[in-house]
Amino acid sequence: MIDSRAVIDPAAKIDADVYVGPYAVIGPGVEIGRGTRIEPHAVIKGSTVIGVDNHIFQFASIGDDPQDKKYAGEPTKLVIGDRNTIRECCTLNRGTAQDLGVTTIGNDNWIMAYCHVAHDCIVANNTIFANNASIAGHVRVGDYAILGGFTAVHQFCRIGAHTLTSMFSYVTKDIPAFVTVSGRPAEPRGVNAEGLKRRGFTAAQIRNIRDAYRVVYRQSLKLDEAIAELAARVSEQPEIQPFLDSLRDGSRGLAR
Repeated sequence: MIDSRAVIDPAAKIDADVYVGPYAVIGPGVEIGRGTRIEPHAVIKGSTVIGVDNHIFQFASIGDDPQDKKYAGEPTKLVIGDRNTIRECCTLNRGTAQDLGVTTIGNDNWIMAYCHVAHDCIVANNTIFANNASIAGHVRVGDYAILGGFTAVHQFCRIGAHTLTSMFSYVTKDIPAFVTVSGRPAEPRGVNAEGLKRRGFTAAQIRNIRDAYRVVYRQSLKLDEAIAELAARVSEQPEIQPFLDSLRDGSRGLAR
């Protein structure tokens, strides 16, 4: 399953069921689980752990040094889960000692060509990064988030679950769960209702999420006041809990 023209360090740990194409380069400290496919000319450096059934396309650069001037060669990691697709020319960097020391990619993510995931980011599960989407250091991206093509996310931002950014969005603030944004800087445009329908949310649940959105964005309340009002609803409307949690878990201020 390993092409004879691939360059693989003897210290790399590669499952017998992994395919490695010609001219791929895999360094020491790399671990790759069964069923993963590494296409020609991909470069993977350690310390990087890659789970099962991933597909990494040609010319991707995985696990190289963080692009941070403070980085001084400390041992840091990149951890990638299972069943991810990482397309051509993507760059995924390891963490830094100034944060958790690890960049984490979850499961079932679809990362299209030329995307960038910087140091110390945490990407959850089932996300889509369209071509050239880039997230700076220390960004958190929730489950099922979709970043439109050429989206740029400022460092330390939080992107909530089930969010959607339009093409060319420039995100400088936190985006709560379920919200659609666009623009430079990105501003909220409503609830990602179509995405929620596709993921099995009922009409009543989507209506409650829309109402929660209006509390934050249409009633001229201070954020603390909006959080208090939504907290009173959540016992009867548990579907708004992710929205409420993302309001509380801010890092750079809320996109409003």
